[in-house]
Amino acid sequence: MDHVAPQELIQLGLSAAEKKATLPARDMLIRGFLAGALLSYATSLAFVVTAQGMAPIIGAILFPVGFVMLVLLGLELATGNFALLPVGYAAGRVTFGKMLRNWSWVYVGNLAGSLFYAMLFYLAVTNFNTGSSGNLGELFKAAAQKKTLGYMALGVRGWESAFIKGVLCNWMVTLGAVFAMVSRSTIGKIVAMWLPILTFFAQGYEHSIVNMFVIPAGKLFGAPVSLKQWWLWNQIPVTLGNIVAGVLLTGLALYLTFQPRKPASLVLRTEREAPSEPVLGTRLRGTSSSPRQ
Repeated sequence: MDHVAPQELIQLGLSAAEKKATLPARDMLIRGFLAGALLSYATSLAFVVTAQGMAPIIGAILFPVGFVMLVLLGLELATGNFALLPVGYAAGRVTFGKMLRNWSWVYVGNLAGSLFYAMLFYLAVTNFNTGSSGNLGELFKAAAQKKTLGYMALGVRGWESAFIKGVLCNWMVTLGAVFAMVSRSTIGKIVAMWLPILTFFAQGYEHSIVNMFVIPAGKLFGAPVSLKQWWLWNQIPVTLGNIVAGVLLTGLALYLTFQPRKPASLVLRTEREAPSEPVLGTRLRGTSSSPRQ
């Protein structure tokens, strides 16, 4: 069968989490850089087709190409790792420190790759800053202002809105990361990943890595957005929302319901031998794996 059952999917997720947690910092930075650039490529594609007068849904249909490319290459995307690493931590196979280490290095790599592509994209559109950016530049300016100044105008409610949109976005993005393992064939993986990524992008939710490209690009095209406004009113609340969705709504939710369980006979025998010892020594349940003295 081409399809991977949920219980087996958790095992694949645990293996992926362990590998990601032990990557050298150099590899996390390089793979994060490339992932940020490829996702930015896909975002600019969506903007280009919209600037040509096509319906925004066409851009949403095309956008998942970036996610598919980076996943098939085995690159590192922080928003996907917000779900995978907590599964390893919950199972006791990844330490909290290694989880944060991965998130931090990959996030920095994603940021560097996104900024790098934003600069190249701006130079390409403006013919090395010698011509007008036209309608495309105006779209980026408007998007950057909407994602920052638009929230700022609402005050606390704006910050909360960015956070909630970050939650709704990464619930789907992390499902995309999980769906990358739900099939054993390449075409199956591509189709499965396409579904949740299209869903989030079409609804205009907030993705922290996408915004690492869109807002700086908008600034280059003339959007009056400061560095402080970018981070305070978008990047920080959106990243936090992305983390909450990845950890709680995808990673731990799927682990809790599909985690491997011992057979009932083994559980009963274990309880008779050590009645005070919990069966599953996972961090989720706050248990200890050491024998009772």
